[in-house]
Amino acid sequence: QVQLVESGGGWVQAGGSLRLSCAASGRTFSSYAMGWFRQAPGKEREFVAAISRSGSSTDYTDSVKGRFTISRDNTKNTVFLQMNSLKPEDTAVYYCAASRLAIATIGMKYDYWGQGTQVTVSS
Repeated sequence: QVQLVESGGGWVQAGGSLRLSCAASGRTFSSYAMGWFRQAPGKEREFVAAISRSGSSTDYTDSVKGRFTISRDNTKNTVFLQMNSLKPEDTAVYYCAASRLAIATIGMKYDYWGQGTQVTVSS
């Protein structure tokens, strides 16, 4: 069992930046690929970014490429999502997730989920 807690969400103007953190409890954090997903009101959950167990590989949805960066620190059991040049369409609840796979880009491949943190980007 892995417990995930997101933090760092908030309200920013378009063009601003936020850094989300996901703190994991439980053993063998480095055995899990990690991902970020988001869900806007009235929309389905959407993949945002993923990072492999070691951090050597990453993947992003097209809409955030060049703006968002996922990273992890396995010594601190923490995953980050640096979000720059934020747009109103980035507004959503952002969820951290852990997968037993080496890396994954779909929600069905993730085994554990955090409670989410709200990101609101104003125009």
